[in-house]
Amino acid sequence: MVVFQVLLGIVMLLFGRKLFWLFVAAIGFIVAMDLTMRLFPGSGAVTVVALVAGLVAGVIGALLAIFLQQAAVGVVGFLAGGYIVLGLLDIFGLGQMTTLAWVLAFVGAIVGLVLALGLLEWALILLSSLSGASLIAQSIDLSRPVTVLVFVVALVVGIVVQAGMLGQERYQGESV
Repeated sequence: MVVFQVLLGIVMLLFGRKLFWLFVAAIGFIVAMDLTMRLFPGSGAVTVVALVAGLVAGVIGALLAIFLQQAAVGVVGFLAGGYIVLGLLDIFGLGQMTTLAWVLAFVGAIVGLVLALGLLEWALILLSSLSGASLIAQSIDLSRPVTVLVFVVALVVGIVVQAGMLGQERYQGESV
């Protein structure tokens, strides 16, 4: 599962804006699984339920992205914003599911929604890079300082690569 999470994180990190439908599907899958595991910790049956919830959310997300792009942008911004806050709380060792953590996740979700709708291209770059970096950092079992370093390096790489692809697309569009 760790290899799958890291690979999915890399795809989101490098191609989240370009493969928008995949980014939306991945966020739906990850958020549904993560919330299911957080809300119902413990048994192996929960893992199966979390996997099914993740798959259903992923398929709905992909269909939403294909047929209702603007709505999908808002939904993915909302979900990614909340997921990013929860991931950062985990990375920095503050991941206990307290009321404050849920409030911060909701605030992050609202910020993600506003960003996604207001700054579509850059919001997708930022949200997919943050989501991918968070997924990669959470998937590996290293000391906290190394995990934070992996997160920061992955985030910078994701933003630089996707911004470069966006700039290249715009340059090619102007030179035609």
